[in-house]
Amino acid sequence: MQLPQIAPGFDQPLWMLRACHTRILRQCDSLIHLAQHLAGKGVTIEARETANQVRRYFSSAGKQHHEDEEQDLFPVLLTVRPDLADSIHELGLEHREMEHLWVRLEPMLADIGSISDIAAFTHAVLQFRAAYLSHMERENSQILPAAQEAMSATELSALGARMARRRGVSL
Repeated sequence: MQLPQIAPGFDQPLWMLRACHTRILRQCDSLIHLAQHLAGKGVTIEARETANQVRRYFSSAGKQHHEDEEQDLFPVLLTVRPDLADSIHELGLEHREMEHLWVRLEPMLADIGSISDIAAFTHAVLQFRAAYLSHMERENSQILPAAQEAMSATELSALGARMARRRGVSL
């Protein structure tokens, strides 16, 4: 019997951000499966549940994740690694692009029964997923390792505390 992995907590904020990337990828995969399901079986209870689950995730945890990075991680990282300014700026622009793609996708998920063009929905899903994949790859390979190396234990602790506060969690 394999025990479930325990998700990192606010005491490990960089690992928590990385774990969130894994959850984002799962939600993007759910969107792909939803598009395939709608194309093959149409609107079902399962499809509605998946659409609602994805909507809840990206409207809450996904939004908080961007805030964690933009309001907490990136400003501190810029103070210890100013050489990352261009990359961090680009990541912020990518956040805006993903938010724009979400604004287009979210209403379709809110009422999947009204989707008349499955190909257009699928295209929107693929764009959204592709934007997240390249973004998360860069954060996982460049930004999070740089933060781990450059940030002090005190800075990491403060980062985790701010992330917890955003969610109404007291440490």
